[in-house]
Amino acid sequence: MFIPKYYEQTDLKEIKQFLVENSFGILINQVNNKPWATHIPLELAIDEDGSDILVGHIARANPQGKYFSKDSTVLCIFNGPHSYISSSWYKEEEVPTWNYIAVHVYGKLSILSEEDVMASMHKLVNKYEKISKNPISLDDMSDKTLRQVKGVIGFKIKIEDIQATYKLSQTRPEDHETIIDELETSKNPNACAIAQAMKNQTSI
Repeated sequence: MFIPKYYEQTDLKEIKQFLVENSFGILINQVNNKPWATHIPLELAIDEDGSDILVGHIARANPQGKYFSKDSTVLCIFNGPHSYISSSWYKEEEVPTWNYIAVHVYGKLSILSEEDVMASMHKLVNKYEKISKNPISLDDMSDKTLRQVKGVIGFKIKIEDIQATYKLSQTRPEDHETIIDELETSKNPNACAIAQAMKNQTSI
């Protein structure tokens, strides 16, 4: 992805935390010579070699899985908060823009065994059931229900490259106070998240 130098995020610790908190991503590969995308959870993990990986699964009926060749390179896109930035908030005349956070991850994909898929599903469910009023566990489900794992293709992606854009009005520090105030005043969750990200960026 094109990243102007002002907006490039290189803090790997920060990027990994972003991936953990924004794990619903888009998996992209080629299907019949056309880009194909599936929206799915992609969980950051570490493999047995200590390498960073993403773990996920898609429905076996999804045509995308037929094009998972051994060690094929795929792209995963993760979107964070975003918000319109009005130039009326600037001290000097300029066009409006958009602030946002986005991360692209490239890596080699390989298929998981059914046993590994089930283990990844346990981790996935446990992660998100923590905030449930009445959390469920796959451990409590019948073998009949859990056989649905046969209907998915599980995979891991060994991360080879991470590109992160944190576009947070870095080129207009003189306007930060007003931009943050306007974003927070809107009460829009995305706008407020961008305002907080701007505050965090300034405090570093």
